[in-house]
Amino acid sequence: MSDPTLSPTVLIDSDHPAVIAFAQKYAVGATDRERAVALYYAVRDEFRYDPYHIDFSVHGMTASTVIAKKYGWCVPKAALLAAACRVAGIPAKVGYADVRNHMSTERMRQMMNTDVYMWHGYTDILLEGVWRKATPAFNIELCERFGLLPLEFDGLADSIYHPYDKAGNRHMEYVRQRGSFNDVPLEAMVADFKKYYPFWVDQSSAIHAADFMKDVETENPAAGA
Repeated sequence: MSDPTLSPTVLIDSDHPAVIAFAQKYAVGATDRERAVALYYAVRDEFRYDPYHIDFSVHGMTASTVIAKKYGWCVPKAALLAAACRVAGIPAKVGYADVRNHMSTERMRQMMNTDVYMWHGYTDILLEGVWRKATPAFNIELCERFGLLPLEFDGLADSIYHPYDKAGNRHMEYVRQRGSFNDVPLEAMVADFKKYYPFWVDQSSAIHAADFMKDVETENPAAGA
């Protein structure tokens, strides 16, 4: 029986030519840890974080779609890192947590009507016998403009959101761990989004027309100073 943490799935489509090419380009290093770290930074910074353009279709949530669109939110970006690791022969899963986000845009706050983000996605990577959490969501440019501390990953410790930003303001608080999965649990995720964020889901076309980075710059003009 094949190892599910190394095998392609519908959403972690590590058998897709674009994912294979991406992994072959960026999985550089002499060890699994070095290759996983290189892939982490490639996924983090080559694809901008954008929570305004969420597509809950199967196609919209696949790892390969992040490559095609050049952007993604935390869930598909985590799936891409898992897929690239699997291509490189490094066991990987996708994990989820609910977080309280103290640093959001006004548009997102209105759409969600809460500061708790359910199903925040990260990647679980097996390195040197230990599962390590890696969170490749926020690209470096976003961190600089939002005044956030960028998440680093060395493969020796978990890479999870900082509780505070550069100025010492509250940033992220983990309120629930949902565990890790061999594939993205899309059905459960969509059901929760429809139940708890109905306005966000219903207004998806309106928020798709907005520019996340522009909102960040408008609301945080001195963040990068």
